[in-house]
Amino acid sequence: MINGSLHEALGVLRNGGVILYPTDTIWGIGCDATDPAAVDRIFRIKNRPDSKSLVLLASDLDMITRYVKAIPEMALDLVEVNDKPMTIIYPDAVAGTADKSDKRLLAYNAVAADGSVGIRIPLMPELCDMIRRFGRPIVSTSANVSGEPSPKRFADIPEGIREAVDYIVDPALEASSTGLASQIIKLSLSGEFQIIRM
Repeated sequence: MINGSLHEALGVLRNGGVILYPTDTIWGIGCDATDPAAVDRIFRIKNRPDSKSLVLLASDLDMITRYVKAIPEMALDLVEVNDKPMTIIYPDAVAGTADKSDKRLLAYNAVAADGSVGIRIPLMPELCDMIRRFGRPIVSTSANVSGEPSPKRFADIPEGIREAVDYIVDPALEASSTGLASQIIKLSLSGEFQIIRM
């Protein structure tokens, strides 16, 4: 479906579908981050190796605490003062395995090989509200074929990507997007940090 609302996208996510939607940064392809089959489908749509990790979106820190084993203290400070889109890579995801999936666990293929996971709280109230009502994180990977430029606007998204998803959120919502990828900071529980992307 084209030009749908974020509210209508909830039903698609709940049924294991894949959506195309604007975020606070760029256009993303998303699904339930606890559903390994849906995550696998996103890798296939993007023609991307499943060894590459994905960014997830959560509504708030409370949601993040349910899907990582511990929150580094620095993350609390960064989230509190942050006013630009920022993805934090947390060291230990609470994830299932290829043989076991559970809505209380992230999909095994949504986390990095070292067990870390990148999560962002979007600076877009309507998107946060949708994720809050969904009740668990969603995948947010750029809406492009792997290796191609990330789409800043709906018009930049290849037709093949548009046709491969189950639902497209109204492009008018892209007015809230910056068109720039988020900062990425990797944290450890010991207080060390690494800036991956500014």
